[in-house]
Amino acid sequence: MRSPARTCVVPEGLAGAMLDQAVRTLFGLSWGRARALIDRGKVRVDDELATVHTTPVRAGASLVLDPAARAPRGAALGREAIVHLDAHVVVVRKPAGVSTVPFDEREHGTLDELVRAHLASTASSRRERPNLGVVHRLDRETTGLVVFTRTWLAKKSLSAQFRDHSVTRRYFAIVHGILTRPATYRSHIMEDRGDGLRGSWEARPRKGPPAGQHAVTHVEPVEPLAGATLVACRLETGRTHQIRVHLSEAGHPLVGERVYVRGRAVREIPAPRLMLHATTLGFVHPKTEEAMIFEEPIPRDMREVIAALARGP
Repeated sequence: MRSPARTCVVPEGLAGAMLDQAVRTLFGLSWGRARALIDRGKVRVDDELATVHTTPVRAGASLVLDPAARAPRGAALGREAIVHLDAHVVVVRKPAGVSTVPFDEREHGTLDELVRAHLASTASSRRERPNLGVVHRLDRETTGLVVFTRTWLAKKSLSAQFRDHSVTRRYFAIVHGILTRPATYRSHIMEDRGDGLRGSWEARPRKGPPAGQHAVTHVEPVEPLAGATLVACRLETGRTHQIRVHLSEAGHPLVGERVYVRGRAVREIPAPRLMLHATTLGFVHPKTEEAMIFEEPIPRDMREVIAALARGP
């Protein structure tokens, strides 16, 4: 039996709250259930699909929860999203709110799906499904540069480069607190630190040799802000949530972070999403062996947060 759609109006008390908090509060759901429904395209705000957990909601906005709504199919990927395209690799600009690959078979509109659809639309023959290989990922809320492979040679070469940590990856992030000098964070990141979240073995040392994957993040302050700092992060390794884990454990969680702040007294800084952007991506081309480097400037939503913090409280 089809579950009926439900509508709630955002009250003054929830003005400026993140979408997941508003959905959880207004519809009486758990955090996990609220976020899952948002991810699957079951929530609309003022009759527009909303799929980013951290989108702020305004007082008076109409929230519609429709569990029976069809999972959204991604819109066509614009040509401006393609940074580089050749027979072996494609480098794209990932927007916020889009997963790199599907979390499960119900999720559509992911970046790999959009890129594949774009390649199919520009191919001379559309009978075959374009080949596309995934060699790395960005979190759903993270923006910036992602490379996909188009051939077996490219997949083999890029996978080896990522495995050998020879790929250049530089990120901009806005973090809580003031950083005044460069720092390097080294740890072994485990899938479960004991509470279901990723975390460093060193943060809660146990007996015996360190568990988890070795991770190294180099962080350099770029600009001091009001209660925060714009930093550049260079990955020596590339573990899942590495930047988020290392900076949170160092006492400087990312602005917009909703996961790795549990149990921490962090002053909330308004942000539309996790303030993390993949700004530089460099690798050796699998066919030509040419060193390739790509740069993507900080996106508008992140620049707006920087500008607001630069003005002070």
